[in-house]
Formats: sequence, C-alpha cells, structure tokens
Amino acid sequence: MGAKKTNAADATDARGRRLGRRALLIGGAAVVVGGAALERSGLARLWWRLPGAQKPRVAGAVDFVGARWVAASRANYRPADRPDDYRIDRVVVHVTQGSYASAVRVFQDPGHGAAAHYIVGADGNVTQMIRELDVAFHAGNRAYNERSVGIEHEGFVDDASSFTDAMYAASARLTAGICGRYGISVDREHIIGHVEVPGADHTDPGPHWDWDRYIRLVRAARTPRARTTGAHPTAPA
Repeated sequence: MGAKKTNAADATDARGRRLGRRALLIGGAAVVVGGAALERSGLARLWWRLPGAQKPRVAGAVDFVGARWVAASRANYRPADRPDDYRIDRVVVHVTQGSYASAVRVFQDPGHGAAAHYIVGADGNVTQMIRELDVAFHAGNRAYNERSVGIEHEGFVDDASSFTDAMYAASARLTAGICGRYGISVDREHIIGHVEVPGADHTDPGPHWDWDRYIRLVRAARTPRARTTGAHPTAPA
C-alpha cells in the first residue's frame, strides 16, 4: 500500500531571470486586458490557470468510466491542477496488503497520511478515491507523487492468487486510459511498481505480479482519448 512540470517555453525577464509558465501567462494576460483586447470568454477559459485557482470539480465524478467514486480523506492528498502544475508521466502499481474494504477504510482515515488515486478489486471493480488532477500521497516520494497516478490492487504480495484475470483486465484498461490521457509511454520505464520508486521502503507489487502480461494487456487496451477529468458522474449505487 502506498506510504506515507508541464514544461513551459524558456523565457527571461529584464534581469535575466527565468520566468515560469504562470508568470508569463499572467503577465501576458495583464497586458492584453490593459489594452482591452482580451475578450471576456477568453478570460473565463483562463481563470483557473492563475495562482491559487483550481479547475472546477464535479461532485461524484470520476476519471475512469465505470469507476465508483468514494472520496479519500483530504489529509491524504493535495489539491492540484495536474497536468498544468505537474506533468504526469508515470503510473505506479501498488498492492494493498489487505482487503479492498480495508484499503478504502484507511484511505478515508485522516490519520493514515496516504492514499492512492484508485483501488482495483479482485473482482475487477474499480474505485476512484482521488481525482487525477490532485496529488495523492501514495509513492513515499514527493516528486513521484506529483508526477504519477497511483493504483492499488487488492491482495497480498506473497499470494499469487490475489492477482485474478478480472483484476489484470480492469487494471490494464484503467492504466491504458491514463496513458492515453497524458501521453505516457506504455513500457516498464513509465509503468512501475511501488518498489521501484526511489527511496521507497515497500516491496509491492511483489514477485507474483506478471509484468509481461500486464504491459501486453495495457498495450492492447490503449486507445487515444481526450482527457476527461471529472467528466463522468458515478452511477448510482
């Protein structure tokens, strides 16, 4: 279980300091607004790019069609505006070391200090607990938290029977969708286990996770699609 930038064009100011993408955006918008040339609809589209602003969230919406939404505790993630704040270029595979229900319970516990974006059950059901926009505390490495989407899988690292056909198929579809949204390469450099995160003290997904099979399934399931964060309301229970 999980433990505890979009690149901008280079530019400098008059003193030779590099300017961030947001600084450029805000400065450029101010000039245009000052000249009364930026239409009101343009401002409406750009407001969420300003510091401290966030993209709108839709209550009960999910990023993966068919997922169930169950919110994690706010203490276990950080609101963000990915991939505008942080480029997403990794998927991190975890194993819960327990049941699906226990994973949901601890991710809702503000004292736990960790949670992943998704949980995939042995039966293939997918639950989303944190939006892909936001930074989940799942990898035990801040930089990797900011750049990745974390997927927990119900089961135990030392029990090969934990990893069912239904789980592999559902998780592969989930990862394929994530890779399609953010242009992530489907390979072992970009789809990794928790154990491969620098500084991680976890061993998941363990020796029984079939990486060759998983990558094959992800590649077979991948289709280009538009980013749909918060676009799919959860079906009624």
